[in-house]
Amino acid sequence: MILLPPVFRALKVLTLALLCSGGISSATAESTLVASKPADPYFAKFEPQPAPAPTGLLLKTGDRLAIIGDSITEQRMYSRIIETYLTVCVPELQVTARQFGWSGETAEGFLRRMTNDCLRFEPTIATLCYGMNDHGYRAYTEANAHWYGTNYAAIAASLKTHGARVVLGSPGCVGKVPRWAPDTNCPVELLNLNLCQLRNLDIAIAAREGFQFADVFWPMFTADFAARQKFGTNFCVPGKDGVHPDWAGHVIMAYAFLKAMGLDGDLGTFTINLASHRATATSGHQVDSFTNNTLTVTSQRYPFCATGPLDQDNSIRAGMALVPFNAELNRLRLIVTGGTATNYAVTWGSEMRTYSAAQLGAGVNLADDFAVNPFSEAFAKVDNAVAEKQKYETRQIKDLFHGPEGKADLGDTAALTEKARQPLVQRIANAVMPVQHTLRIEPQ
Repeated sequence: MILLPPVFRALKVLTLALLCSGGISSATAESTLVASKPADPYFAKFEPQPAPAPTGLLLKTGDRLAIIGDSITEQRMYSRIIETYLTVCVPELQVTARQFGWSGETAEGFLRRMTNDCLRFEPTIATLCYGMNDHGYRAYTEANAHWYGTNYAAIAASLKTHGARVVLGSPGCVGKVPRWAPDTNCPVELLNLNLCQLRNLDIAIAAREGFQFADVFWPMFTADFAARQKFGTNFCVPGKDGVHPDWAGHVIMAYAFLKAMGLDGDLGTFTINLASHRATATSGHQVDSFTNNTLTVTSQRYPFCATGPLDQDNSIRAGMALVPFNAELNRLRLIVTGGTATNYAVTWGSEMRTYSAAQLGAGVNLADDFAVNPFSEAFAKVDNAVAEKQKYETRQIKDLFHGPEGKADLGDTAALTEKARQPLVQRIANAVMPVQHTLRIEPQ
């Protein structure tokens, strides 16, 4: 008989209770609870509990998103991916965002400052990502898990009380014992086993309180193993210091939160019938003309654009390949039927790809196949504007709210810093422009 740790037993009881109460129907439980464990012995000691799949779109038009977490959030990388994605990929939702990252912070730390720093801005939805500092860079203990779970649940409950929907994120994984750990000789496996158990605890909290859950730990942990097997040990999804990811790891984090928000990733479809010389486009895109096998479209919705090698952890494109980012969150499809050739060359902007007629008939994902495309320049302008705004948000909270200005008169400091932030917000809005682009289909 295998004795599960108390946190696992509590989660099992909770899951059974949900099944019995109708919270999860028995007919759909298997399809709505997702878990997979690789067969490699590396994962033998890990028992990741099933992570609930998203249940519809959590976002609402005009949402004010608070992105909350520790130094990993303060890196302003996954937060930037999330905000840029929401701004250009689903502009119709008109979501605005703020990041509240604070280095070295635990859930208890944010709980103490959340009224002062966050709730004053009245977020309507929030993502939470704690557990890394909370796990103490040591082996799991029930006492520490209770302290973390109590504070994490209290943050989420307070946000809910103040009218915000919550995406409760798990901590990520570690790649090595960091230099600041209390015992640098502690096996890294013990740290990840601890973080995995906190992840499982987060699932229980989210289920009990009705929050969405974002699984950061398990996708990062499994992707890190797969990437090191493929590209070598220098590829570190959790980051070179073992804790702070580079772009590849942050893409995986953003993927987890965007999926938990219930986004379906359908950014649009262009359909061309070569026989009838007709072309259509879905919402967010307007067909301007289709002549001489050349489609001209004006688009309000962008794909998520990124370049970079697949074998380096500082590459966004590498992170997009480690999880099904393009397949599940970044689909801008082209469907071509009615032709007589076996193969076709598709030119989009300055780039060309060759497809079979069967591939085009089934539909190809332009966002996946064209790293450089007609949206790249416009996308970069928006992304850079998001980066500048989020950089100021760190200064606004850490340096000004908690500095001499805020201590002297917090209300006045909040008002003045909001005036300084507003042009940065407007710069993002000004950067979001319609993009006119062309697709040429030529028989080969």
